[in-house]
Amino acid sequence: MTVTAKATIKDGCLMVRGNVVLTGVPQNVVVSPSSFIGATSAAPPSSRHVFTLGVLPDGYRFLCLFRFKIWWMIPRVGKSASEVPMETQMLLLEAREDSPLDADAASDNTFYILLLPVLDGQFRATLQGIPTNDLQFCVESGDGGVQTSEAFEAVFINSGDNPFELIKDSIKILEKHKGTFSHIENKKIPRHLDWFGWCTWDAFYKQVNPQGIKEGLHSFLEGGCSPRFLVIDDGWQETINEFCKDGEPLIKGTQFAIRLVDIKENCKFNSSGSDNSCNDLHEFIDEIKEKYGLKYVYMWHALAGYWGGVLPSSDIMKKYNPKLAYPIQSPGNIGNLRDIAMDSLEKYGVGIIDPQKIFDFYNDLHSYLANSGVDGVKVDVQSLMETLGSGYGGRVLLTRQYQQALEQSVAWNFKDNNLICCMSHNSYSLYSSMKSAVARASEDFMPGEPTFQTLHIASVAFNSLLLGEIVVPDWDMFQSKHETAEFHATARALGGCAVYVSDKPGVHDFKILKRLVLPDGSVLRARHAGRPTRDCLFEDPVMDGKSLLKIWNLNKLSGVIGVFNCQGAGSWPMKEDMHRKPASPLSISGHVCPLDIEFLERVAGENWNGDCAVYAFNSGVLTKLPKKGNLEVSLATLKCEIYTICPIKVLGQDLLFAPIGLLDMYNSGGAVESLEYIMDLSKYVIKIKGKGCGRFGAYSSTKPKCCMVDTKEEEFTYNSEDGLLTIKLPGECTFRDIEFVY
Repeated sequence: MTVTAKATIKDGCLMVRGNVVLTGVPQNVVVSPSSFIGATSAAPPSSRHVFTLGVLPDGYRFLCLFRFKIWWMIPRVGKSASEVPMETQMLLLEAREDSPLDADAASDNTFYILLLPVLDGQFRATLQGIPTNDLQFCVESGDGGVQTSEAFEAVFINSGDNPFELIKDSIKILEKHKGTFSHIENKKIPRHLDWFGWCTWDAFYKQVNPQGIKEGLHSFLEGGCSPRFLVIDDGWQETINEFCKDGEPLIKGTQFAIRLVDIKENCKFNSSGSDNSCNDLHEFIDEIKEKYGLKYVYMWHALAGYWGGVLPSSDIMKKYNPKLAYPIQSPGNIGNLRDIAMDSLEKYGVGIIDPQKIFDFYNDLHSYLANSGVDGVKVDVQSLMETLGSGYGGRVLLTRQYQQALEQSVAWNFKDNNLICCMSHNSYSLYSSMKSAVARASEDFMPGEPTFQTLHIASVAFNSLLLGEIVVPDWDMFQSKHETAEFHATARALGGCAVYVSDKPGVHDFKILKRLVLPDGSVLRARHAGRPTRDCLFEDPVMDGKSLLKIWNLNKLSGVIGVFNCQGAGSWPMKEDMHRKPASPLSISGHVCPLDIEFLERVAGENWNGDCAVYAFNSGVLTKLPKKGNLEVSLATLKCEIYTICPIKVLGQDLLFAPIGLLDMYNSGGAVESLEYIMDLSKYVIKIKGKGCGRFGAYSSTKPKCCMVDTKEEEFTYNSEDGLLTIKLPGECTFRDIEFVY
């Protein structure tokens, strides 16, 4: 895999496919044969340099992903390099083959230019713009003893006609060239992703305890929708707040400086606890697995042990040679939005484990958890490590040491690569990720923040453009009885992500949950990371007042699109008008087209006539559309619709057919595994391998003679007006053999 249209510098211009991408390129900027943009400095060697690349001409539209604060990325769209924020980690430009200035050029002349700032040795690069419309890149090591005056492999540049293939191909090229990380296709995918889950965080926060967990699991069981994986989040560890005395009020900020004292569970989870509900963690996990059918239990911990690291004076921690260190943030981190946790840790310090001992710490912790019946870990607060690189060879080296130790310990102690990474939206972690296969895709779902809900859905979709090539993006939990529950549930159904909630015990909407979860606890997970459709990439679905957000994905035999109205309910951080009240709720119209689904022809297979059966979940309407046809959709703020788009196969002279799937599941097409067609002199037989139970639907141009489920004839209904063929799949939630005989 190689770059086919290399960037060049000619007459002071950066050129790609005959197009001027940047003008006024300084003479110290170079493009390497391997398609990296770099530069040299006449100034003395330093641990940080900012290089100007040139001016972005008018006529381009861009999408960038940038860290608005140290832990998390969000998207931004614009037309001027002056709008590119600090800490930009991906920049995608929309260009025209004829001329970037020709806004009326035919759409098929559109191509895309991708710039990815990466890790260059011990230095990390980011992009940023300045008011003169110059684009710059910054390289820094984070350690005054690690200096340079040149960076030749700082920003990778590539171009292509399909933006999704362009990003994928570029990450694969970087994987091979850098050798420091792996593409998601080369990683082992944790199996918890295919099962419904529950996380204790929003249910209990740090007050989590065994009795509460049992109550929650029992209420799910009573409602007929039991989780199969559980994340016991923050609140189970033995920690100490050195800055607050018992009985005195909490000193604001010190909650982030709390340190880990022991690798074992705290008193709530052992016999010394007040309720004595379990003797120890092992007994508790054995009990809830047996009683509630849990397949996977994950425990939370921070990359440094806890938010404030470990307690250096702890007798148990002394073996890991910890010492107190004070974070030093990059100017890019504090140049966007400061974070309250980092402000606290800069004041109170972090108990950091000696990098030479960090594997021993993880291995001791994880082996203890594994021996207690734990199946994996969610590891949080990961971007903290970049702020501690001074004196340890810089941020790249320290992050990589911790990342490698974590991945090695998980591989040794847990099956199936059972690791969820969190608060890790820094390219230090991304481009050091050899095995980590799941990472959170956005800031938390925050049930108490009404203006954050639309931002959450937009962020996870756009961030998945980059993250989805390195990890399976985790779109975070939500609450099934929240006022925006259906909005979030629909997104999770097509996100290709884990489906898990943070419901309080007894506070559930089982109607919504049962549209996501089959009776056996499995979910119909789509095949890839859900991402914005091509026509949404350079629009602002949150604040422009006119654009719907469309997110696409693929199943084995169909595509799926969710349409979301994210307008009028929130504002992006760092936008000039972010402090104004959100706009009033808006009703917005747009269009859905089968061609919105990228690579639909790959799942259509043979005998596709170009038409599609389009099933709208909420309205229950089935429509036959040509692939270039479209449907109008109108949605109010915080409303959504999800469409299964299934290519229609020509299976006989008068027989057109498309399997839709389970009509009462948000991702209906996820229930269809395969289709086989048999023809003899007397009949046509369509054989479908399906999953689950409930109403199974298909488009059929004619009424079948009979329908069979697992060799038993079943009743069916057929609507000759729209071609909707429906059959009930009875019984258990196993794989089913469905036959339609004509």
